[in-house]
Amino acid sequence: MPGEKANAVGEALLLRLRRLLARTATVKGGDRRQLLALLDDLETTRRGLLRQAAEIESEMRQATVRTTAIGAYLRSSQADRGKRHN
Repeated sequence: MPGEKANAVGEALLLRLRRLLARTATVKGGDRRQLLALLDDLETTRRGLLRQAAEIESEMRQATVRTTAIGAYLRSSQADRGKRHN
């Protein structure tokens, strides 16, 4: 299911972010190479999280459209039942 896959990917990205934040505590300010690598990893993770957020937003829009369509179908079917056929 797409929602479950997105959830698993999102959880993995959040775990990666937590690990990166823990790694920041061990990096010394003078170690330029480690800081640059850390910044690159953080940016990659941030882009992944933004991509996941956009996918979730798209899924929510689709669910809203489907819900609206189902409601319209339901109202239409109930209106048809109330009509008399001569």
